[in-house]
Amino acid sequence: MKTPKYLCPGDYMADPSANVFNGRLYIYPSHDWESGIPENDNGDHFNMKDYHVFSTDDIEGEALPVDHGVILDTADIPWAGRQLWDNDVVEKDGKYYLIFSLKDKCDVFHLGVAVADRPEGPFKPMADPIKGSYSIDPCAFKDDDGQVYVYFGGLWGGQLQRYRDNKHLECARLQEGAEPALPSRVARMRDDMMEFAEEPQPVIIVDAEGKPLRADDPHRFFEASWMHKYQGKYYFSYSTGDSHLLCYAIGDSPYGPFTFGGEILTPVVGWTTHHSIVEFKGKWYLFHHDSVPSGDRTWLRSMKVVEIEYTEDGHIKTIQGTQE
Repeated sequence: MKTPKYLCPGDYMADPSANVFNGRLYIYPSHDWESGIPENDNGDHFNMKDYHVFSTDDIEGEALPVDHGVILDTADIPWAGRQLWDNDVVEKDGKYYLIFSLKDKCDVFHLGVAVADRPEGPFKPMADPIKGSYSIDPCAFKDDDGQVYVYFGGLWGGQLQRYRDNKHLECARLQEGAEPALPSRVARMRDDMMEFAEEPQPVIIVDAEGKPLRADDPHRFFEASWMHKYQGKYYFSYSTGDSHLLCYAIGDSPYGPFTFGGEILTPVVGWTTHHSIVEFKGKWYLFHHDSVPSGDRTWLRSMKVVEIEYTEDGHIKTIQGTQE
């Protein structure tokens, strides 16, 4: 599969987190709804209130993935305010844990946990968000030793600029110019998957000379953290937001530092680019979204998939984004 394929043409699904469980591919997207709210940098036009899960055993076949229906709704989450944004799911000790981002009743984003006995749910949310969590876009990465790490963070509407050293600032501030870019965060989870086992740590991306990427670098982190391993190396991939790229950096530890590796995907139609990368049946795939099917309603997104390839030295070959 070298041509991107749409996965859910009948609905607007975005931010697809793909995982393989029990030999089957499961895709956990966010769900775009018509909100009637004008587009703004805080993302208020994203009226997202539930999650579906899709699955398939043949991603390259003609049949579309099976929609298993709603697995979690804001109405079922005790601490919910609004905007059920990106999520990811990880298996541990026979249970499936959905880590999600949601605004509380004070309009502050936190991460939450919901649990299921099967990858297709339904998922039961915990009564409170994860202590010490903030911002958006969680990726739950299970390493070879069974430890689970959650990567998270997003600028602007994702509220990451409101925090320094895991403390809420009185006045939010974004780094500018030659200052080091504001990084994503990572925290190892406790064995019971209910809380962080440690304080979140910065995910530092450096250039070839070992210097942190600058705030004005078009390849700096903005949102959409994802982690995968390839040939023993850790690949941290992310969206650059307002420069509209998907990029990656490579490290020797789940904590980094990560050396910038290149661009995975050039700009697509629609403001945001959000993705996941997974190996399935011996091939690697990039799941992402664009706004082509929604026409001029550019914030309504549709998820899609395309095969990715690595060079002999472990770099990811750049894919050209859909422009029409």
